[in-house]
Amino acid sequence: MKSEQLTSREEYNLTMKKIEDFLQKAAALGGFDKLTKEDTQQLALLSHLAEEYEDSIPLMPIKQPSSLAEMIRFKMFEKNLKQKQLAVLLEISEANVSGVLSGKRKLTFDLAKKLHVQLGIDAHFLLTVA
Repeated sequence: MKSEQLTSREEYNLTMKKIEDFLQKAAALGGFDKLTKEDTQQLALLSHLAEEYEDSIPLMPIKQPSSLAEMIRFKMFEKNLKQKQLAVLLEISEANVSGVLSGKRKLTFDLAKKLHVQLGIDAHFLLTVA
């Protein structure tokens, strides 16, 4: 590699092809330890260049929850919680959890504090959606 940095998708694709060739060579030889020192160094360099290029590509923005129900569902997903488990964690009834998630129950100050402490929901977010 001349530039020590990939600057286009074409260079990236070529680099990935070279990496694949090294992987196939290692498999045919019976493992990475069978590659020459030069091959191992070249594979490490190519892998590093590919990783840097991948890291430089901006990802599509992830949709941020815009309602209290969306945020709670997002946090439930993150923490792998069921509604019943959330009710226990927040020390409220399942009916209250259901009411908040359906939008039929308003956010109280006490619940806002629990959501902030137990689920890590930003206080500013809680104040703006209340």
